[in-house]
Amino acid sequence: MNEHLEGTREDRLAARRELLDAEKEHMRQGDELARRRGELPWIPVEKEYVFDTDDGRKTLADLFDGRSQLLVYHFMFGFGYRVDEENPGCTGCSFVADHFDAAIPHLNGHDVTLVAESLAPLDELRPYKQRMGWRFPWVSSGGSDFKYDYGAAFTEEQQRNGAEYNLRHVDQPPWPQREGMSAFALREETVQHTYSTYDRGVERFMGTYGFLDIAPLGRNEEGPADWWQRHDEYETPEEATS
Repeated sequence: MNEHLEGTREDRLAARRELLDAEKEHMRQGDELARRRGELPWIPVEKEYVFDTDDGRKTLADLFDGRSQLLVYHFMFGFGYRVDEENPGCTGCSFVADHFDAAIPHLNGHDVTLVAESLAPLDELRPYKQRMGWRFPWVSSGGSDFKYDYGAAFTEEQQRNGAEYNLRHVDQPPWPQREGMSAFALREETVQHTYSTYDRGVERFMGTYGFLDIAPLGRNEEGPADWWQRHDEYETPEEATS
C-alpha cells in the first residue's frame, strides 16, 4: 500500500478545491473532444457484410434493429486468440463486456443499438456468453471481412508485413486480433461509418475504472491488464487468506 499524506481538514479542503478546478477543466476538455468526435466525416459503407446471429443471418443494416445508431464492439474471440479451452475469450474484452447489459436499456431508449461481434462461430460464443451471464446481442462476423476492414483483425500477410492499427502503421501487429469499438449511423437506408476506437480507447467503456479512480488507492496497477480477471475468477477475501 502506498504512503499517503495526512493533514488537517483545512489542508485537505484547500487541496481539494485546487483539484476540483483541474477536474472541471478535464471535463470541459472531454466535452470538446466529444464535440470534435461528432464532427468527423461520415463514410458510406459500400461493402455488404453478413453476420450470423441468434435470429439468423443479418446484414450490418439489420443489426441496427430499427434504430438509427449502432455501436459494434470488436470482441477478441477465436482465430488466433484462445487462452485455453475453458477461457477462449479475451480477459480484457470480457471486462468491457461486463458493462454492456446495464447500459443497453438506456442506449436503446436513446436510439442506439449495441452489439458485440467476434470471428468465432456462434456455437463457440454461446457457451461462454452463458457462463458469463451476459444478455447483450453477440454475433459472429466470421463469414465476412468486417473485423479486418474495421482494423480489429489482421490477416497472416498483415501479421508478417505490417498493417494499420489504431490509425497508425505497425510493422507487425502484436496479435491476430485487437479490441475496439466502431460506430455507425443509418441515414436514408445507407449505413455510414462514423467512428472507431482501439487500444486504451475502449477504456471509457470500462465503468469500473470510474469507481477505482475515486477509491483511496486509485487503480493501483502496474499496467492495465495486470489484475484483470473474468468476473467469476476473482478470489474472495477468505480464499486469499486461506
